[in-house]
Amino acid sequence: MNTKPIEEARNADLRGSWPALQRAAQRARQIAAQTGTAIVVVHNGVMEHIYPSAPGAIDREQAATSADGKPV
Repeated sequence: MNTKPIEEARNADLRGSWPALQRAAQRARQIAAQTGTAIVVVHNGVMEHIYPSAPGAIDREQAATSADGKPV
């Protein structure tokens, strides 16, 4: 298995996939907040439904990523 960071991939599409996933997740959070739909996430193997209408719900989800943008 390759243990190099994705940012060092030879393929440009692969290198750009992480920022694209982050943009898609942000847009999903916006749509969920507008429609009152739950976002399903998995933290430490536990599935959780987060409703963005709850105060601070989106902030909690965004805080679950480290400074480099990777999930913790």
